[in-house]
Amino acid sequence: MTMTPEVANYFGFSGMACIIFAYAYTTARQQPNPFVQHGVNLLGAALLTVSLLVNTNPASLVLEFFWAAIAIYGLARAVLKKQGGGA
Repeated sequence: MTMTPEVANYFGFSGMACIIFAYAYTTARQQPNPFVQHGVNLLGAALLTVSLLVNTNPASLVLEFFWAAIAIYGLARAVLKKQGGGA
């Protein structure tokens, strides 16, 4: 099944909304929940990546790779901290 560019744009706009929400959430909260912050950022990066696989923009695709990697790192630190392992 092939995704149309229009459907890919819905994925992209949804991902963009996730990333904007996560940034606003982090800015508005005194102590943001890292699972919300990094989880929503990871979801946003994944949705934007789906969009970029159809509507290709290599620079943005690389950006989303790093965005996702940072979010995964943040989630891993949050899990370790919750388990009492520091980080």
